[in-house]
Amino acid sequence: MEYLDIADEKGNPIGKTVSRKDAHEFGILHRTAHVWVIRETQGRVEVLLQKRSADKDSFPEMYDTSSAGHIPAGDEPLLSAIRELKEELGIVATLEQLHYAGTFRIQYEKVFHNHLFRDNEVTQVFVYTEPVQIEQLVLQASEVSEVRWFVLNEVWNEIQNGNRSYKFRSDRAICTEF
Repeated sequence: MEYLDIADEKGNPIGKTVSRKDAHEFGILHRTAHVWVIRETQGRVEVLLQKRSADKDSFPEMYDTSSAGHIPAGDEPLLSAIRELKEELGIVATLEQLHYAGTFRIQYEKVFHNHLFRDNEVTQVFVYTEPVQIEQLVLQASEVSEVRWFVLNEVWNEIQNGNRSYKFRSDRAICTEF
């Protein structure tokens, strides 16, 4: 069973832990780490988004952060971000290759697979700008069904306007200034 640190509003562990299951059943505040894989091509900034597998407990089959995951109890955000990047996409990154971009809150209650899912998290975001070739990635099938490059401003506009030609997970913040 996976255990998470219960966090305060700034994402600091308070000295207590909770199972991942209970964190989402009761909406207990916990920490996650996200990595946005970014590149600049032809004068445009693009972001690599993963399409979540159909079996995910929340937002199945929707495009989402390049890589993201819960921070296990006792772990540090940067190390968790590096681990998730390797597990989900097969990208081996160093501490120096991930750049801290900020922190944001996610809080919602939604039904997925006929089950209420409560998310209450403080997310630390990192950016990875090293060259990435999609065809060389090793996707974790239980988490990711595919990946694709998107023009960052176009994704942002589609989410803001609600006129989506793709299904994007819209509770995640996207920073348009990289």
